[in-house]
Amino acid sequence: MTRTKPPTDSLEPTPKADNNNGRDIDGALSVDSIFEALRNKLESGQGECIYKLINPYLEAEGGLNEDQLSEAILHLTTATERLDADYVLLRQIKSSKTKVINEYLVRSRAPDDDFQEIRVAVVGNVDAGKSTLLGVLTYGELDNGRGLARLKLFRHKHEIESGRTSSVANDILGFDSRGQIVNETNVRAGSHLNWGNICRKSTKVITFIDLAGHEKYLKTTIFGMTGNNPDFVMLIVGANAGIVGMTKEHLGLALALNVPVFLIVSKIDMCPPNVLAETLNTLQRLLKSSGCRKIPVMVSNEEDVIMSATNFASERLCPIFQISNVTGKNLDLLKMFLNLLMSRTPKADNEAACYVIDDIHQVPGVGTVVSGLISKGSIKINDSLYLGPNSLGSYQQVSIRSIHRKRMPVSEVRSGHTASFALKKVRRDEVRKGMVMLAAPEPPPAYWEFTSEILILHHATTISVRYQAVIHCGSIRQTAQIVEMNVECLRTGDKASVRFRFMKNPEFLRLGQKMIFREGRTKAIGTIVKVDVGVPPINTKDKNAKREQNLARQKKASV
Repeated sequence: MTRTKPPTDSLEPTPKADNNNGRDIDGALSVDSIFEALRNKLESGQGECIYKLINPYLEAEGGLNEDQLSEAILHLTTATERLDADYVLLRQIKSSKTKVINEYLVRSRAPDDDFQEIRVAVVGNVDAGKSTLLGVLTYGELDNGRGLARLKLFRHKHEIESGRTSSVANDILGFDSRGQIVNETNVRAGSHLNWGNICRKSTKVITFIDLAGHEKYLKTTIFGMTGNNPDFVMLIVGANAGIVGMTKEHLGLALALNVPVFLIVSKIDMCPPNVLAETLNTLQRLLKSSGCRKIPVMVSNEEDVIMSATNFASERLCPIFQISNVTGKNLDLLKMFLNLLMSRTPKADNEAACYVIDDIHQVPGVGTVVSGLISKGSIKINDSLYLGPNSLGSYQQVSIRSIHRKRMPVSEVRSGHTASFALKKVRRDEVRKGMVMLAAPEPPPAYWEFTSEILILHHATTISVRYQAVIHCGSIRQTAQIVEMNVECLRTGDKASVRFRFMKNPEFLRLGQKMIFREGRTKAIGTIVKVDVGVPPINTKDKNAKREQNLARQKKASV
């Protein structure tokens, strides 16, 4: 998916020709000029932007004196009211002895059923403190040093007993139009946050995708990274343990998917200073290495936060926060950073709807419910969409019974939103992860084969034609076989154009999609450059035809 960088640079109105060297700036900082500049920035920034009150007539950013600043703030207040937005002062920079530059966060107010969503994947080695940090952030209570905060997040009994996450869990942190956190505090253990209340009060919601850190759950973690399409990755490293286990693996996943990464060094309250210093040095060496080519930035104050957040979408910058979940040190800086993050996903509301399914549920009294991400377009209740492809490559028309977004009923969802749909007259066994729902005049093709430009990250021996491995591409997770290569064999570090064939079902694919190729410790990454309807593997077509006949017979009998 093509991503666009949200505007963060100053976009003040271009002044008319003037030779007063900054003495006459009333016209450039009038209500109408500020209004037009803000409106353009809010539209391109999906409802929020960073705006500077500066003297636009100076070549370098020049400040305003006390009288000019007071008048400009009054004009800014009027302009934001006309735009139905709020503004908050981020920082004041002295440009000279008598002049300053004010930098503001401006954010549009949102209706109760609408908000901007930022998805952050949380990864790191087992015992790094991922679930504990999310518990502290979302519930507003510090940890006791023995895992109290994480108990509020676990979904299964064995997770509570072992203290280890084994599934993909979601948690949310809401900010209002003035940047204040709206999550409830003092929620007792065993109870859950009221997502509906949080979303109704919020203008921006950070969705944390809590992924498993243990190696045996790696395929679940990869699915969470590819299927949820995160805007950013939060990689957590224990200060006492350093870079161990799956840390490099998870960092490599983020780099392969071109997702910006920021680091959290946790447990600094229990770590000796010399060990902490060694961990930070090792992290910086890793980030600067030829495989990463990141620019590490140690965040220690609000100036660092603003600089990091406004330049973070470049993918080169990598902020590093030192956090304690017990004492709360630097948690306020992390919350400020999360509040300033801007979406990397371009709006595509006017295109034909495309919804990717990443989970399916059977809800008593409701029926089949699917959840996933709307990559393009918009979907309303009672819309008719094509669902598929099934194992034969065909699509069926389905109707939307109801829509929920973050457990809150809504009538419409748009591109970039994650949502759940209740489907009319669709059985649970007719839907699988990786299927799509499309608004199209006729069913699109389903592809058995595709060609990808791949890079082998690791393989113990050589890879040749007929080699099989699991393909992760968006929400698709299926075994595929190599049917053709432009080289005789592949080893670690090799690049090639490879043609794959799915072994079980055809899939809906798009050119340019990122994919991960995995089998045991063998890993490769690539980009899809060609798709082909192709032919199914031998015997697969007959098996799939029998399966679809049985499903149709069962559906007819249940009506």
